[in-house]
Amino acid sequence: MSVVRDLRVLLRLGNFRRLLAVRLLSQGADGVYQIALAAYVVFSPEKQTSATAIASAMAVLLLPYSLVGPFAGVLLDRWRRRQVFLYGNLARALMASATAVLIIAHVPDWLFYVSALCVTAVNRFVLSGLSAALPRVVDTERLVIANSLSPTAGTLAAIAGGGLAFVVRLTVADSDAAVVLLGAGLYLCGALASLRMAPDLLGPDQELVRPRLATALAGTARDLAAGVRHLVAPARREAARALAAMSVMRFCYGALLVMLLMLCRYSLTSDPDAGLALLGLALGVSGAGFFAAAVVTPGAAGRLGPGRWIVVCAGTAAVLEPALGLPFATGPLLVGSFFLGLTTQGAKIATDTIVQSAVDDGFRGRIFSVYDVLFNIAFVGAAAVAALVLPPDGRSVPLVIAVAVVYAAVAVAMARFRRQ
Repeated sequence: MSVVRDLRVLLRLGNFRRLLAVRLLSQGADGVYQIALAAYVVFSPEKQTSATAIASAMAVLLLPYSLVGPFAGVLLDRWRRRQVFLYGNLARALMASATAVLIIAHVPDWLFYVSALCVTAVNRFVLSGLSAALPRVVDTERLVIANSLSPTAGTLAAIAGGGLAFVVRLTVADSDAAVVLLGAGLYLCGALASLRMAPDLLGPDQELVRPRLATALAGTARDLAAGVRHLVAPARREAARALAAMSVMRFCYGALLVMLLMLCRYSLTSDPDAGLALLGLALGVSGAGFFAAAVVTPGAAGRLGPGRWIVVCAGTAAVLEPALGLPFATGPLLVGSFFLGLTTQGAKIATDTIVQSAVDDGFRGRIFSVYDVLFNIAFVGAAAVAALVLPPDGRSVPLVIAVAVVYAAVAVAMARFRRQ
C-alpha cells in the first residue's frame, strides 16, 4: 500500500521519528485524560450526574481550543518549540497529577474543573507546535505526505489512549484517579521524548521573530477579522454557507452526544461500569463511522460535488436519527452512532474541500482558525442547550425530533443554495 510505503520512507528520518514519538505520546495522553474526565463527571457511582455537569466538562475540554487557538501561533513563533513540548508536557503531567489528588479528595466540582481547564489549555500550544515544527524535520518533497500521515497517527494515538483508559478503568483499577495518573505518566514520557531533539532544532529562527508581542497579538486579531471579511464576500458564498451548515451539524452531533451520555449513565443500564463500557462501544462505533466517511467521501463528493454530498449527509441524518433514536434502545443507538459519525465526518470533509477551493491561499490559515472556533463553540453550545432540555434519564423525544428538523433544514437550505 502507498500509505505504508510513504510512512516507511518518513520513518527513515531520525528527527521525524523523534517528533512523531512526541506527538503519539502527547495525544495518547490526551485520549487517556479526556476519557478519565468523562468517566469522573458522568460515571462515578457517588456522583449524581446531570446534563449540566456534562456541558461543563465539554466546555472545559473545548473552549481552550476556541479561545487560545487563534493566538497560539503568535507565541509559538517566539518560543523554542522543542521547549514548548518539554515544559508543556511537564506542566500537564504535574497538573494531571494534581487533578488525580483533587478526585481522591472529593473537592468541589469547580476546583476540579479549574485543574482540568489548565491541562487542556496547554494542549493547544503542543498540537500547534507539532504542526509548526514539521517542516524542520522533513524536506519539502515529503512535507505533504508528512502533513497527511502525522496528524492521522496522532488521532489514532488519541483513540488508542481513550481505549486504554476504558480498559484500565473497567478491568485494572476501579478509580478515575488511577486513569488520570496514567495520563500524567504519558505526558511525562512525552516530555522526556522531546529531550532527544536539540533545543534549537525545531525553531523558530530568532532573527525572524517580530519584536513586540503586543503588536503581534493585535495583528493576529486584525488578521482574523480580515479573514472573516474575505469569507463573507459574494465570491465565496459557497464556502461561507458550507461552513455554516457544518457548524449547525456539529451542534446537532454535540446535542446527541450529551443525550447518549445520559442514556448510558441512567437509562440503558443501571450499573455505572456497564454504562461506561457501553459508552466506549458507542464511541468506537462512531469512530468507525468517521473512518468509513474517509473511505466513502472522496468518491461520493467527486461524483456529486462537495455541496451535494453535504445535502446527502444532512438528509440521511434527518431520516435515520429519529428512526434509530426514538426507540431509546441499545442496538438502534449503536447503529445510529455509526451513521451519525459517517454523515458528520463526511460533511466535514466536503466542507474542508469547499473552503480550501474557494478561499485565497493567503487567507486559508485564518479561515481555518475561524472554522476551528466555530466548530468548538457549536459543540459547547449544543451541550448547553441539551443541559436545559434533557430529563434526568436522557430520554427526550422533543430533542430527537428537533435535531432531525435541524438536519432537514440544513439539507433543504444547502440544496436551495446549490440550485441558485
